[in-house]
Amino acid sequence: MHQLSVRFKRFANECKDSSKLYYFLSLHVAKEEEILRICTNIRRGQPIPNLLFGAVHYLLLKGVDHPLKQFYMSITNNPHSIENSPPYFNDFCFKYRDEIIQLVQTKLVQTNEVRRCAYLYPAFCYIYETTNKPLALIEIGTSAGFQLLWDQFKYSYGFDKMYGNKNSEVHLTSDIRNGIPPFHHKAPPVSYRIGTDLHINYVSDKNDYLWLMALIWPEQHERRKMFRNVAHIVKKSNLELIQGDGIALISKLSEQIKDDSTICIFHTHVANQFSHEDKIRLLEKIQRIGEKRDVFHLYNNMFDGELHLDSIITGQKQMRTIGNTEGHGKWFEWRIPS
Repeated sequence: MHQLSVRFKRFANECKDSSKLYYFLSLHVAKEEEILRICTNIRRGQPIPNLLFGAVHYLLLKGVDHPLKQFYMSITNNPHSIENSPPYFNDFCFKYRDEIIQLVQTKLVQTNEVRRCAYLYPAFCYIYETTNKPLALIEIGTSAGFQLLWDQFKYSYGFDKMYGNKNSEVHLTSDIRNGIPPFHHKAPPVSYRIGTDLHINYVSDKNDYLWLMALIWPEQHERRKMFRNVAHIVKKSNLELIQGDGIALISKLSEQIKDDSTICIFHTHVANQFSHEDKIRLLEKIQRIGEKRDVFHLYNNMFDGELHLDSIITGQKQMRTIGNTEGHGKWFEWRIPS
């Protein structure tokens, strides 16, 4: 129980500036052995606080009538003081213990933070500048496929110019802290969009939609609005989403991509759920793909939190740290000279 307690204390520090409710409840749960015991049902590798709070939020959004809902800004316009929430949180967890356990045993933390596309966009522009070929996207940990549609959004970066699809109903903003990335006013062409995940979330499915909404923290109204807008675009898109082990599938998927496209394997904030062995397995598979054709690997959270772009071009391997990013894409640093 001590390790679980430490994880909730650490999570409190992580969400201190983003969710006062989760900050307060995290410090509370860290001292509650019975609630920590519920968390022992969470599968290995999952972010435990996120999954517990996501399960509780999901049940409330689904319509469970309990006084705890009065503390959630996602449910009420006039939330009660968070300092009074612990007894209600305890009561909810004990009363709906079985439902919570069922959720944390079967669900995954698969946050679709579409603003991360704000730093993917210049990275894909850079790849296109390098190869001048349409991009074939393979995303590991795609969830509902939001980031596969990065070229369908419009972007601005703290100055007047607009980039990407200027007619999009989704406008993503981000600050650049240093360096000027290579921007194309018009997004580079995309020839393939393939997403893999252990569990695919379909935004056309009410329960999947609600689960993804529940993973958004209660105070983050802008993220909920953006989620709804992107979900609308996804519903109209013909994405190829494949349920399964993306690392195991990566070689076969790359073989179906024609030589006139550039293979771009990418993932954001999912590798922290990979075992060390899986990380090595993924790198080995990409190396073998690179022995046959050019391939790019764009990622973070493998061995550190920075943004990396590895490439194998005509057999020559290059590993680059291209930047650093805020977790939800609010800002990023760019380290490749323009």
